[in-house]
Amino acid sequence: MNLTILGCYAATPRTLTNPTSQVLEIRNRLFLIDCGEGTQVQLRKNKIKFSKINHIFISHLHGDHLYGLIGTISTFSLLGRTTDLHVYGPKGIKELILLQLKLTESWTTYSLFFHELESKESEVIFEDQKVIVKTIPLKHRVYTNGYLFQEKPAERKLNAEAVQQYGIHVAYYQKIKNGGNITLDDGSVIENEKLTFDPVPPMSYAFCSDTVYNEDIIPIIKDVDVLYHEATFLNSEAALAQKTLHSTAKEAATIALKANVKHLILGHYSTRYDGIEPFKTEALEVFPNVLLGDDGVSFNF
Repeated sequence: MNLTILGCYAATPRTLTNPTSQVLEIRNRLFLIDCGEGTQVQLRKNKIKFSKINHIFISHLHGDHLYGLIGTISTFSLLGRTTDLHVYGPKGIKELILLQLKLTESWTTYSLFFHELESKESEVIFEDQKVIVKTIPLKHRVYTNGYLFQEKPAERKLNAEAVQQYGIHVAYYQKIKNGGNITLDDGSVIENEKLTFDPVPPMSYAFCSDTVYNEDIIPIIKDVDVLYHEATFLNSEAALAQKTLHSTAKEAATIALKANVKHLILGHYSTRYDGIEPFKTEALEVFPNVLLGDDGVSFNF
């Protein structure tokens, strides 16, 4: 599982910082999460192929998470894209994008599908053979969702030496990899554990931005491998975080601790601060495995 942070700062883009956008690669799927202004430039800088992005997830309809979407959609057409593109986001996102395409007379060269979200309960919004994506209802000034990406368990690994020892025909290999036991000609049953090795454990990633401190999300993100949680403010501005429905680094770490996640990535920093290292210092007082998100940084898990 690889995460590339394209932008992770709040509000407006600056010379050296970009608003929220990131790319998650999981089981050979590439998902674009949020699309702030400048996203397509950041995609190029980080050498991410536009053609591999077939699903875009928008958390909410604030500009620093959205204003790069119409440009990215238009550029896909200019590059001659023909593959379908799916956009997931709050109700209204379809009207917003189609109006811009209509008034600029720049209809796409590919089919564009919108999956508008309204539920305030967690729901499955994408699923294929390898990955499942669920919403994480967040509390912000407008309707907002985070997203939980989960690998499905992989098939078991065949123990070639064991299947040969028992004389098992190749026709049964897929059944064994699917977890099935095998009955030999003499009626004896060979347990699957004797014929296979455990697969690599499935990975999970939770994206939670923007949101006030909200313990309601803990059951949804419980035990995830990686949590990206917004940390707009330091604890010295806790009152401002509450007023604007954002979180502090300490609060993000508290959520990580209570949810028993393995790694916490901080992001969505207010640009009022001179640097981001204090966010990590504050979070480490609560939770031990803290990573700082920053533009252009990639994480491999």
